[in-house]
Amino acid sequence: MSQQHPIIAVTGSSGAGLSTIRHAFEFIFERQNIRPAIVHGDGFRRYTDRQFAALLDEARASGRKISWFGPECNHFQELESFFRAYGECGSGVYRQYAHTAEHAAKLGVPPGEFTPWAPLPPGSDLLFYEGQHGGVVANTWTRRKVDSRHFPPGIDRRTGRRGIDVAQHVDLLIGVAPAINLEWIQKIHRDCKKGACTLEESVETILRRMDDYIHYIVPQFGLTDINIQRMPLVDTSDPFIARDVPLADESLCVIHFRDRARHDFPDLLRRIPGAYMSRPSTMVVPSNHLRLALGMICGPILAGFMEARGA
Repeated sequence: MSQQHPIIAVTGSSGAGLSTIRHAFEFIFERQNIRPAIVHGDGFRRYTDRQFAALLDEARASGRKISWFGPECNHFQELESFFRAYGECGSGVYRQYAHTAEHAAKLGVPPGEFTPWAPLPPGSDLLFYEGQHGGVVANTWTRRKVDSRHFPPGIDRRTGRRGIDVAQHVDLLIGVAPAINLEWIQKIHRDCKKGACTLEESVETILRRMDDYIHYIVPQFGLTDINIQRMPLVDTSDPFIARDVPLADESLCVIHFRDRARHDFPDLLRRIPGAYMSRPSTMVVPSNHLRLALGMICGPILAGFMEARGA
C-alpha cells in the first residue's frame, strides 16, 4: 500500500460486471479532478488468443482443464511486480490486450494480441485496475496433477509454490460477485451477443474454468474491502434458458463492508434512495442506484487518498 501512489483494484470473473463499476469510478474521478491510470487485467494474460486456442486443444487431448482464471495462463508474478512498482514510484511495466478489431486498430496490433511491454505513462494520481486477479493470493500454482512441461517459469516443479500476493499492494480492493446463476446468464448473453461462441461452447467454458474459479477467484472475496453482489428479483433458476439478462430495476445490490468504522452508514442511508442495512456491515441498494451509492461510499475514500498525497 502507498500513500503517494494509491491503488484501487476491482476484481471478479469475466461477465461479473466489472466494467459497470469502472464506469462509476470514472464518474467519481471526473468529479474530483483525479487523473487515474486505468489498467485492464487482460494485459497480464500469458497467451494470445491463438496461443491459448492451441494450448486448449492440447489440454483437451490430454484430459487437462485450463482457463484464463488460473496461473498457468496468467502472469501473476508480473502483475504483483507492477502493483509493487506503482506503489513505490507511480509507474510500472504493463501491456494492453486488443479485445476487438476496433480496439486493435487503436493499439496497432492484431485482435487477440498484446502491445509490447512498456512503462506506464507518468502523471497519474492513482492506479485503477479492472480485472480477474486484482486481489489474487496464489500460494500454490495448481491443485491438479499437471505435465511438468506446462509449469510457468519460476515455479518449483516439486511443490508448485511461488507465493504470489497481489492483494497486499492494494489500498482499496472491491470484489464483484453476482449471484452465480446471474453471472452465468451475463456471460452467456455477452458471449453469444458478440458472436464469440455458441451457447454450448459458453457452457463448456463455464464448466472448464470452475476449478480455477473456486481456487483463484473466490478466495479474493475474503480479502476485499467492499464486496458487491447483484441479486436478481426475477426467476434465474435455469440460467441456460434465460432469454435476457435481468435489468437494473429487477435486481438489488448487496454491498458488504469489511471495515465498518470506515463508513458513515446513517449518512449513506439518508442519501441513497431505497438503501437499508440487512446486517451491521451489509447494505442493500436498488441496482439502478448503484452508481450513486458507489459515489457516496467511495468518493470520501478517494478524497482521503488525494489529501494524503498532498500531506
